[in-house]
Amino acid sequence: MADSTFMRYIERESSWLAFNERVFELAKSPDSPLLERAKFLAIFASNLDEFFMVRVATLKRRIATGLALKGPTGEQPKEVLASVLAQVKSMVTDHAEFFRDDVAPKLLDEGIEIVDWNMVTAEEREYLDTLFTDRVFPVLTPLSVDPSHPFPYISGLSLNLAILVKNPENGEDVFARVKVPPLMPRFVETLPRGTGRFLPLEALIAEHLADLFPGMEIIAHHSFRVTRNQDLEVEEDDSENLLHSLEQELLRRRFGPAVRLEVSRDIDKRILDRLSEELGVEASEIFHLPEPLDLTGLFSIAGLDRPELKFSPFSSRTHPSLVEVDTDSVTGEIFEAIKRKEILLHHPFDSFTSSVVSFLEQAAADPKVLAIKQTLYRTSGDSPIVDALIDAASAGKQVLALVELRARFDELANVRWARKLEEAGVHVVYGVLGLKTHAKLSLVVRDEGDQLMRYCHIGTGNYNPKTARQYEDLGILTADPELCDDLSRLFNQLSGMAPQTDFRRLLVAPRTLRPGLIERIKREIAHAEAGKPAGIRMKLNSLEDENIIDALYKASEAGIKVEIIVRGICALRAGVPGLSENITVRSYLGRFLEHSRIFHFHNAGHDELWIGSADMMHRNLDRRVETLVRIVAPNSHQKLMVLLDELTSGKFAAWFLQESNEWVRQTQNSIGEDLQDLQEFLIARSKASQ
Repeated sequence: MADSTFMRYIERESSWLAFNERVFELAKSPDSPLLERAKFLAIFASNLDEFFMVRVATLKRRIATGLALKGPTGEQPKEVLASVLAQVKSMVTDHAEFFRDDVAPKLLDEGIEIVDWNMVTAEEREYLDTLFTDRVFPVLTPLSVDPSHPFPYISGLSLNLAILVKNPENGEDVFARVKVPPLMPRFVETLPRGTGRFLPLEALIAEHLADLFPGMEIIAHHSFRVTRNQDLEVEEDDSENLLHSLEQELLRRRFGPAVRLEVSRDIDKRILDRLSEELGVEASEIFHLPEPLDLTGLFSIAGLDRPELKFSPFSSRTHPSLVEVDTDSVTGEIFEAIKRKEILLHHPFDSFTSSVVSFLEQAAADPKVLAIKQTLYRTSGDSPIVDALIDAASAGKQVLALVELRARFDELANVRWARKLEEAGVHVVYGVLGLKTHAKLSLVVRDEGDQLMRYCHIGTGNYNPKTARQYEDLGILTADPELCDDLSRLFNQLSGMAPQTDFRRLLVAPRTLRPGLIERIKREIAHAEAGKPAGIRMKLNSLEDENIIDALYKASEAGIKVEIIVRGICALRAGVPGLSENITVRSYLGRFLEHSRIFHFHNAGHDELWIGSADMMHRNLDRRVETLVRIVAPNSHQKLMVLLDELTSGKFAAWFLQESNEWVRQTQNSIGEDLQDLQEFLIARSKASQ
């Protein structure tokens, strides 16, 4: 079995679908509060949207362009696509029916009801008629199709009504389309006083089609939704101006080919035939679903003010090392705290705002700070970090912002930030040609009289205060001279033409990260063969790279215990005799998105720990600037070891990857006792320390 290429790896897309199935299991779990279950259903749907926009679109492009090379599992893109579409059809049907048959009735029991038009009362109908006339009708644009009106453009992920009307003048049937306004509430409350009854917006529009097509006979109407290819293809090598090139590609992306058509189950065949012909979708790409379509709309239901139906409230704590720091200080109090001791941050349990944001805001305000260098991959719409960089530049400091324009689905926002920063006098660069800059780095240079001191932050997550409240991530704030020197050299490489260099505490993709990890895996094998203790533990989002996987297989064959904690894709097979019987793979999912990356090598008792931005995927290791930082400060090292020990202790409920490639959730131990929820345990510990 170990010699079979086909059996060595799990197909990537199939593994991703298994991840989304785990999200669906959270929605099914009675342990999750009801509105959180609705939220998990919305997350499942949102995840699938992105999967089609990127992964399915990529498979279709490979097939269309003749790039039909077999993947690592031995399957060709056409085979993978057929398998994926079949799996997804089953999954989305289960998903929609579970909402209809399980979650919706439970919401009704709690006084939250999604109704059809035929369920509204006379009082509700009067209110909704007025609402439509005053608030909805003025926004709508009915578009009919005839020789003088071509088939309209259907934007990706928009919800629409397809309508068949009869022209009374000539008796001909006419196809028409009405777009459901995306900026209006997805579910409309049926009365203004808060009854808990909600009508889908498309149902309200459908009931008033006669107002949109006066004098026409409405023959049929059905909701539908299109997903388009949203993956960017920016030809950097042929463009002197990446910003302009990206803006042009964003414009083209709006018109990407359709990759999925979602329709109501009872759709009129004439309407379906017209849609499939005009959109160019095949039968395998059409999904017949019970209404309402687009269950990402459940995010709005999950956001209702019903705290008793949600996870108990949680507020991040200020890290103990920063409790005494005045967050409004302009005299650099935070730098004194960092100088005393390196600070290991574990978000969201440690506040991102009172640590990382404060670090940059104080750097901007402190007159002793001379320079700030910062990477930006994704940030929030009203980012205090961007504001801090602008304030620093306005104060005359040297500010470098390395903005990654191609952060998927945040490209337009990043273009806007880049222009805003440039206008404020910030030196904005876009990284290394041909590579995305995904590393999470911040460097501050401060004049402390007798010397220039450097302070830095390196993290596993984005510089985004909003997502930092929902993402589990790690980071360090430190004044370590070696590490700060490494960052200075790396920033010079990224912003200028500085030659490649070796770093003392960093592994940097695409040059040294993969070789550095494989070298350390080989070192563990050498230790094991010499009779010394050895072990490998990794926590990451995705594990796909065959070189890393093969190295881990060799470690397993050498008798080394390998523990993998992965949130999403895992192409590695676990527990296969002769291949990976010493490898355990588990997955934690919950209220927070597990996002940190940790790499631990036992190293014959001299434990080596790394954290950083990189997952073990081809794109991270070959086409991105990624960093891993070696943790050496004793306090940070010890805390990370404790965290990894907990993650691999067996005390917490988790999914385990089986030899059969199936994921099985384990919620009880061997004697039938319930296992704890990892994130609730960490929340409780955080609260106890406040």
